[in-house]
Amino acid sequence: MTAVTQKVVTLKDVKQERQAVELSSHVCEEIDELLSHFPVEQKKSALLGALNVVQHENKGFLTEELMVAVADYLDLAKIEVYEVASFYSMYELKPVARNNVAICTNICCMLMGSQSIVDHVEKKLNIKIGDSTDDGRIYLKKEEECLAACAGGPMMQVNHVYYENLTPEKVDEILDGLE
Repeated sequence: MTAVTQKVVTLKDVKQERQAVELSSHVCEEIDELLSHFPVEQKKSALLGALNVVQHENKGFLTEELMVAVADYLDLAKIEVYEVASFYSMYELKPVARNNVAICTNICCMLMGSQSIVDHVEKKLNIKIGDSTDDGRIYLKKEEECLAACAGGPMMQVNHVYYENLTPEKVDEILDGLE
């Protein structure tokens, strides 16, 4: 209960002088499409998808202002949106590089050699997990618990695309192909 109280305080302390952000018409159309799949009184069911759409349009991360705009659009409490956005690893709350790389490090992938892939990527890119390259090209996501492709480990997800049965050579080819 203490952690939730701390989060509420964080949201209440958002500076009043920050300008309100309006969602683009494209984002509103996408959210409306999501809402059409749920009963009218279940707007919260569209929250994950709404955050995905907003994050994608905002170059890969969510701001407090955007979370407030989503809360207002879905008639949800601001804390509900903030809790979801800060809980799930698919949402970024700070600016990151344009290509999002997540290497699965859960037990199945770990047993199949994911740590050697992590080490290889960190060395190749000269960054640690949770950092972006200086050129803004690649963000190496914090350790990913599970990406649900256990039979294909070690694996990683790059910009929502899965790559399985990784080797250092295969990783190099994938990363070198990113703009």
